Amino acid sequence: MSEVLPGFEVSAVTGIAAPRATPVDIVERLNAEINAAYADAAMAARFAETGGEVLAGTPMAFGRLFGGEVAQWAKLLKLSGVKTE
Repeated sequence: MSEVLPGFEVSAVTGIAAPRATPVDIVERLNAEINAAYADAAMAARFAETGGEVLAGTPMAFGRLFGGEVAQWAKLLKLSGVKTE
């Protein structure tokens, strides 16, 4: 990709999301449980085997990361001339 668009980085983010209206206490509980699973050495090793990286954190941090990914891919689509439906 860098040969075609210098400075452009391609990545993929996978995460777990809940509907926007999910109560805060449920989001916090899910986040705590997911972060606990990410802290498990076997899970981190499995992510590494598949080329992934564990990024434990807050729901807000994931929202910022995911939003940045959406913006990056939107920019690529715009540059490519692809029309969305």
